[in-house]
Amino acid sequence: MKKLINKAENVVREELQGVAAAHPDLVRVQFDPHVVIRADAPVQGKVGLISGGGSGHEPMHGGFRRHGPCSSGVPGEVFTSPTPDQMFEARRPSTAAPASSTS
Repeated sequence: MKKLINKAENVVREELQGVAAAHPDLVRVQFDPHVVIRADAPVQGKVGLISGGGSGHEPMHGGFRRHGPCSSGVPGEVFTSPTPDQMFEARRPSTAAPASSTS
């Protein structure tokens, strides 16, 4: 056995469903687009920090939530960077500070 996956095209969604089920006290998961958000985000007066990268190296970006430095993590598809639209959407639930907004 090499992998513990059902179907390659569903692996990211299924991983995120598992994270959401296992740690609802630590993170919120958004599925369209894929974003993992700290449960306590946004924190008033704190600029949101977002990390992103390809899936397949878990718990990389999802693992930096809660006591880690990031407000949100954006998992791309397996070995693929997240799209610009994913990164843009991740900022909305991640920050309450006006300095991090985009025009």
